[in-house]
Formats: sequence, C-alpha cells, structure tokens
Amino acid sequence: MGTLTNFSVSPLTIFFPMFVIIYLIAYYGVFRNWNPKYRPEASSCLISLAHGTPAFFLAIIAIANQSQSQRGFASPNTELQNIVLDYSISYFTMDLIHYLVFNPNDVLFIGHHLATLFVFVTCRYLVSHGAFAILILLGLAEVTSFCQNTWTLAGVRKNDVAAAGKLYEFLSPPFYVFYSVVRGIAGPAFVYKMGAFYLSGAADNVIPRWLVVSWLVVLVVAISVSILWVANLWVDLFKQRSGKMEKKVR
Repeated sequence: MGTLTNFSVSPLTIFFPMFVIIYLIAYYGVFRNWNPKYRPEASSCLISLAHGTPAFFLAIIAIANQSQSQRGFASPNTELQNIVLDYSISYFTMDLIHYLVFNPNDVLFIGHHLATLFVFVTCRYLVSHGAFAILILLGLAEVTSFCQNTWTLAGVRKNDVAAAGKLYEFLSPPFYVFYSVVRGIAGPAFVYKMGAFYLSGAADNVIPRWLVVSWLVVLVVAISVSILWVANLWVDLFKQRSGKMEKKVR
C-alpha cells in the first residue's frame, strides 16, 4: 500500500488543478451574489485559506518527520518536504494567475509571488536542499493566514454588511498585533540566523552562494514590505480611533 510520499505522478498535477477548482467554485459559486468588483479578491482569499493553514501544519509535520541527525539548514529535502513545497508552488502559481488577470497593475503582489516561487522552485527542483529552513519560514508566513483572510473578507463587505463591519473592527487590533510579532520579530530573527549560517559558507557544497544570496534578498525584501504594510495599518487604525475620540469630545 502506498504512503503519503509515494506519488506515482508529480504532486503539482494534483495540487494545481485543485487550487484552480477551488478558485472557480469560489468565483462562480460561493461568491456569485457578491459585487463583481469584489468577487476576484474574495476568491483569492478562499484559495489562500485553502493553502495557508494546511501549509502551516504540513510544514510542521514535514519538519518533525525529518530525522534529528538530518535536520538543518544544509540538509537534503525529504519527500514529504518536497510535497509541501509543491503544494505551495501550486497555490502561488494559481494566485499569480489571479493577479495577472484581475490586478495586472499590482506590481507589489505580482513581484512577491514571483520571488516566492523562485525560492520554492529552486529549493525544490534545483538544489533539493534547504527545505528545512524554507518550511520554517513558510510556517511563520502562514500562521497568520486564517486570521488575515477572515479579516480581509470582512473588510471587503464592511460597508455593505453591518456584521462584517463589526467583525472587521473586532479583528483588526489582535490581527495587527499577531502579524507584527510574527513578521516583525520572529521572522527577522530566523532570517538572521539562517543568513549567518549560509553566508558562513557551511552549505556552499550543496547550495551555491549566488542562490543563497538570492534567497536572503527575497526574504529581507518580503519582510521589509510586510513590516511597512502592517505599520501603515497601525497608523490608519490610530487615525480612525483618534477621529472617533474627537467626535465624542465634540
């Protein structure tokens, strides 16, 4: 009997069509009564939900199942780790298509997805090493996914549905705190540790230095953009709260 890692075909041929189907079900089914302006974004959120939390737990399982002696920044990828990478490659490819079709001017997100795919694809198919580090970063990135997508969907309908507006206001502060801690503290700390190891040359025999530097540039830029994004959200929140306080005083 086959196991989870005994795929007779590439996992990409399973995962990518799965995300395409989820997107189409979301667009033409789940959100069919929504304003056409918001349906693409909502459908993107749904496939993000289908990817984020499962990817977080799959990353943990894939790392935990790696033997202690083989676990490290320069360790070869296990079959299960490669499957998790394929799962994420499939999602980011589908979401990239979404942005190219519906938001071709959103250079920031398109660039983010292309850079992320570069890291995943090279780790999975070029060097077949480094998944231990990449999956830890994937876990850090996706641990906020459920909260973020729920907050985003509520934000889309906050002006149309009173309950959505209340949920958006309720989720905003805790989500901002959660995101700030993960992306502003945990993420940078791990990337620093990862960078110190790779730039020491300890993995040069399995991962070329140019690729290591490329990964680190992508990660530093991604974290910087995330910090800037959440900082702007905090500023907007304080402005809104200050405005409400001024109205009450008047």
